Amino acid sequence: MKTSPKFTILIVDDEKVNLAVLNRILSDEYRIFIAKSGETALQLIASEKPDMILLDVILPDINGFDIIVKLKEKPDTKNIPVICITGSDSEADEEKGFRLGAVDYIMKPFSSSIVKARVRTHMEIVRQMRAVERLGLTDPLTNISNRRSFDDRLNMEWRRAIREKKPISCLMIDIDNFKNYNDTYGHQQGDILLKKIAKIFSSRARRPADLPARLGGEEFGMLFPDTDGEAAVSIAEGIRSDVEALRVPIAGGEGVSAATISIGVVSAAPGRNAPVKDFISLAGEYLYAAKRAGKNRVRSGSMTASL
Repeated sequence: MKTSPKFTILIVDDEKVNLAVLNRILSDEYRIFIAKSGETALQLIASEKPDMILLDVILPDINGFDIIVKLKEKPDTKNIPVICITGSDSEADEEKGFRLGAVDYIMKPFSSSIVKARVRTHMEIVRQMRAVERLGLTDPLTNISNRRSFDDRLNMEWRRAIREKKPISCLMIDIDNFKNYNDTYGHQQGDILLKKIAKIFSSRARRPADLPARLGGEEFGMLFPDTDGEAAVSIAEGIRSDVEALRVPIAGGEGVSAATISIGVVSAAPGRNAPVKDFISLAGEYLYAAKRAGKNRVRSGSMTASL
């Protein structure tokens, strides 16, 4: 537990002016740590476990992207939100940062209002994640979020997508023929399969705002804020392929079992009157379309925005 009521932010930049400006903008609301190199940043992350990191992409010793990779490799740091700070407007760099798991970008020179707004947005997600931990909104079997947590986050991210005019995507996932799996191997083996598949979902949720959840039985949902349809389908295909390749040892050492999943993907850039219930309903329709088409596949589409 933090000794201070303030959330902590680590600012990583090798330029004193940038450090001073960001410290001035944020220090009234947050407790600030500063690092001028990648190595120092990694040491502070290990010792202090900051709630958020503002990370310069270009550092004198370690590339900022490499730092993100290192963070995502460790369970105790993978969920720390990283906002990249950069003076470059390269779309390729921005795309790479998001792909590795950065949650946002802030451009230099800094605008006080933009810095505060973006930090507050992602810190609100941190607050909600802590609330989930406190309230026990986690599925006890798979150790990922449960339906209540999923619904709460979906409503919050839907409002943010409307406010910030950003895309949002949802995956509805069902394990194919799960009743037959349980009947063949037993419910204990079915629980093992659920846990293994849930780990695959968690591994594909690279950013703190990406949310995998067990909605009930063999049905799961995944939420990807600030993610368009093309990216969501790519993630879904990767998840489907990972599960298809999964081999689960059978209890008692009598060989291995396998399973497949069907996925419905829906994406939207919602307008102010767009109903979230239609969004989630459409994801379910695409899931059923995947089932009807033969299972072990992805079906996707977009929800028309309401103005």
